[in-house]
Amino acid sequence: MNILEVLSDAMKPFLDGEKPPLNVGEVMNLWFYLTATEQTMCGEQVSYNIVQDPELKEKLQEVINDVHRPIFNELREFLQAEGVPLTEPTSDKPIGDFRNIPEGARLSDEEIASLLSFNLVLGMNYACRGMTEAVRPDVAAMFVKFQMKKLTFAITLKDLLVRRGWLKAPPYYQS
Repeated sequence: MNILEVLSDAMKPFLDGEKPPLNVGEVMNLWFYLTATEQTMCGEQVSYNIVQDPELKEKLQEVINDVHRPIFNELREFLQAEGVPLTEPTSDKPIGDFRNIPEGARLSDEEIASLLSFNLVLGMNYACRGMTEAVRPDVAAMFVKFQMKKLTFAITLKDLLVRRGWLKAPPYYQS
């Protein structure tokens, strides 16, 4: 199997400039991914305000600005261009320093890092689902791009998790 041939075959239907309309499954997967991305960004913005570790704070800013906001904007533009009605987006959370919130009322840095990691895994899984269920190659390609954005970021996040001792891994299996 030649990857270039596969990509070429996937794009052939678009060379004539005509695309079939999105099917309901594609719209649902795209809409769900848009909503999940928006809610994930809200959580990341709140986390940014309470995190203490400077490297984790930097990673949160990176994931918001370089991963989730571009995905969110691309999805909104794509769905609007396809005629899919959308709700108004929620407004960004204000930036502030809320680290003085009592311990039991906020997440710790380790919990924030774990939640960030977990959300990336979910996002990659849902992108895989959207890709495999898409009929239109451009929709599938969009989900591949989203998955790669998250994967690339996750690799650098994992390094931070390991260095801080925050990586949650199951125990070794010994029979």
